[in-house]
Amino acid sequence: WVGGRYSLWSAVGLSIMIAIGPLQFDALLAGAAGMDAHFREAPLERNLPVLMGLVGIWYRNFFDSQSYLVAPYSEALHFLPSYLQQLEMESNGKSARLDGGFVDYPTSAVTWGEPGTNGQHAFFQMLHQGPTIVPIDFIAVLRPEHPLASHHPKLLANCFAQSEALMLGRTVEEATKVAGPDKPELVPHLVFPGNRPSTTLLLDALTPGSLGALIALYEHKVLVQATIWNINPFDQWGVELGKILGKVVEADLTAPVFDPAKHDSSTSALIERARNAAKAN
Repeated sequence: WVGGRYSLWSAVGLSIMIAIGPLQFDALLAGAAGMDAHFREAPLERNLPVLMGLVGIWYRNFFDSQSYLVAPYSEALHFLPSYLQQLEMESNGKSARLDGGFVDYPTSAVTWGEPGTNGQHAFFQMLHQGPTIVPIDFIAVLRPEHPLASHHPKLLANCFAQSEALMLGRTVEEATKVAGPDKPELVPHLVFPGNRPSTTLLLDALTPGSLGALIALYEHKVLVQATIWNINPFDQWGVELGKILGKVVEADLTAPVFDPAKHDSSTSALIERARNAAKAN
């Protein structure tokens, strides 16, 4: 069997083919196949999935970064962070090693993100000036996939400027000049520490082929990290317990008589509250 997060290339992708047409679906597969070949054949020092995987290991295991951000500067990729959230955390959010023991080191970081311009006005404040360092993957498309070509340089400028600001920051001396002689109290608020890590991925254009290559890139990155962590990225046993208990709780929600001793006090209280609400309706 193939886990859902890896299944779009399989027969499950029939719905994608129906939606976009067989030629476009073939291009999606071809893009992924090209990345597969690159991963298999490129030397390690130029192997993109290997390099991305190692960068992720570097920040997760040597800098203890708890999360990492994916910021696509393309509205057409606004669901990509959600997909990568499942790909990364369901694959590598494990403690059990392949040899049956348990890891004594961190594995998957929390993966999250939003399209870049949305994020700039939501959480980039924390990325720039917060005490927590969050590695970032910026993804930008050089040729726009929309007719508003005059807007596109502004979008790219924001992407490139954010990565530059994260890297360089702003020193106390620079902040003092920006604040001016009459506003010294602003200086601490205008200082940016810099040295915040990011990687920028550039697509020439967003096509089925480039999207296939991009998805395959992250798939292989996940495999690289799983191999180093000695875990299995293709199962998801952590999903099972909640499903099993969910069936028990569902039966208790509608049973004529409920025995609170079947659950812990917190869960029993929640079930009782839901049962009472259902009776009131």
